[in-house]
Amino acid sequence: MSVVVAVIEGGKDPMESCLTSLEKGMDSSRVETIVPYDSRLKGVDELADRFPWVDFVDATGEVDSSRFGNSSREHHDILRSIGLKRTNGPIVALLEDHGTPSEGWCDAMLKAHQEDGVAAVGGAVANGVDRILNWAVYYCDFGRYQNPVPEGDVEFLSDSNVSYKREVLWEVEPLWSKAFHETSVNWEISRRGYKLRLDPGMVVFQTRSKLKFLSALWERFVWGRSFAGTRVGDISAGSRIVLVFTSFLLPFILTGRILLRALSKKKYLNKLFLALPIIFVLETVWAAGEFVGYVTGKAASQT
Repeated sequence: MSVVVAVIEGGKDPMESCLTSLEKGMDSSRVETIVPYDSRLKGVDELADRFPWVDFVDATGEVDSSRFGNSSREHHDILRSIGLKRTNGPIVALLEDHGTPSEGWCDAMLKAHQEDGVAAVGGAVANGVDRILNWAVYYCDFGRYQNPVPEGDVEFLSDSNVSYKREVLWEVEPLWSKAFHETSVNWEISRRGYKLRLDPGMVVFQTRSKLKFLSALWERFVWGRSFAGTRVGDISAGSRIVLVFTSFLLPFILTGRILLRALSKKKYLNKLFLALPIIFVLETVWAAGEFVGYVTGKAASQT
């Protein structure tokens, strides 16, 4: 199998934590690990010495961080694409630097892929930092992936914890050859009749220890706009108009979904209720981003 680790948070510490956890639960001689990086990853030489089994790919010439910076999520998607093109394994997985995989992550993934017709397997995501802001961001980003995850076919998988059969991923290669957008890729795979599944044993902990409130707000706007800008290519003009005029309802709809989903799982409800006001603010900013994305049909980096 091959694993591509994307630089999201940046810096040496998150990547070191991710790779250390990955190393504990795998046979490095059988798992190809690729880290495509830009200027946000510090201490590459030290990391390369610490993890000689990892292929660190210098993508600074292909990803202009001075252009992207914190104003877009597009550099994440481009790095994933660069990494995927260098993989060789029959199973290809995606992680993020601030994600800490559980010890049984690799085994759970490979076992799940043995089922006939399964083309993509995602895993559960848990919060690894016990702060209210982190809980709020966790529920916004990964609440649907909190264990117990749903059984059977699913519509959504997160690119922070997902794996694909190589031959199926390459069937839709034109969709991700320049930038990997999880929604477009997963929906196209599903449209082709393949199964998308979630596995409760394939767990990654979100460990965003340096998360700040203002940066979280800006991130929600940028990612909401990127989601909408990407989605425009998959929907009709009529649907786009409807989405523009109903964007103001999104904070209530998204927060309501988070609340109902979390209540059904009956876990960490005290954290949920404490984080709920921040969740609503974050989803309001996401809705503003979606509105701009649907109106312009572009992600922030395309303006």
